[in-house]
Amino acid sequence: MIEIENLTKKYGDHVAVDHLSFRIDRGMIYGFLGPNGAGKSTTMNIMTGYIAATEGTVKINGYDILKEPEKAKKSIGYLPEIPPVYPDMTVYEYLKFVAELKKVPREERKEQIEDIMEQTRVYDVKDRLIKNLSKGYKQRVGLAQAIIGYPEVIILDEPTVGLDPKQIIEIRELIKELARKHTVILSSHILSEVSAVCDHIMIISKGKLVASDTPEGLMAMMKGGRQLMLSVKGRKESLEAVLKECPQITDYRFEEAKEEGCIFTTLSIEGEEDIREKLFYRLCEEKMPIMELVPAERTLEDVFLELTGEEKKEEEQNKESGLEEAETESKEEDKKDEGDI
Repeated sequence: MIEIENLTKKYGDHVAVDHLSFRIDRGMIYGFLGPNGAGKSTTMNIMTGYIAATEGTVKINGYDILKEPEKAKKSIGYLPEIPPVYPDMTVYEYLKFVAELKKVPREERKEQIEDIMEQTRVYDVKDRLIKNLSKGYKQRVGLAQAIIGYPEVIILDEPTVGLDPKQIIEIRELIKELARKHTVILSSHILSEVSAVCDHIMIISKGKLVASDTPEGLMAMMKGGRQLMLSVKGRKESLEAVLKECPQITDYRFEEAKEEGCIFTTLSIEGEEDIREKLFYRLCEEKMPIMELVPAERTLEDVFLELTGEEKKEEEQNKESGLEEAETESKEEDKKDEGDI
């Protein structure tokens, strides 16, 4: 369906897309996920023929987007982040204009436009000027223009940006309905959106593809294996001694406990063995009551932060913030000391 090979886009010394390669198959919803500035929109603009790549190829149904643009673009419907609508046209006039541009046969236009207006639920506003519509309706009109001509691939760039929760749910439902007849590629930096809608997720960071899998597959990719959350009563030194006895525990991190008198820690576990029973009996021997011992829930957000390196960035920022606070406190103390003198 779509083949991307060694795709690269440079703006001077800045590399927006860095040797990107992937394949899109028919009949699925693909999520294109990444932080702002990761290169998602640039990649989509190249895929649709809006801008040229510095290197690499994009083939749509076997047609090169640069060498045979007309044949390749017939298979694509595109909704940019800002819907490309004409505010002084009515919804029907605009969709008729788009149908003419896309060379939909004259005898098929009326039926196709009415079908798509029903599908995107804009039929009830078809005679209203687009400039008088809400943002949610404008987004639906943008979606309708992408479907005109019934292309095999629908590419949506941040389709829910700026919408209220009700409108977001409505657009998501429309996307799911589109997937019955089209392959959908959905760009977003909203984690809940891709996990709720997409069958397959590609994560891009700094112009590179860092992961490509199902939402479930990505959840299993977590670095450091499984994790357990443990809360016990007792001395921290005694707990550490017990944890060091277990070779399956590769790392542990102490955090503030919710209950007074308790020690809370997150354990990183290697291998498939369930060590909870062994840990239970060992802590009993040390007379350390277990208040909580459960597997840690990992989310798609955790995967995203790890794979894009955002987690490390946050930790570094927190450390820097902590150092700055410490320096400020130290300076304030020095001033107080000087005042006392």
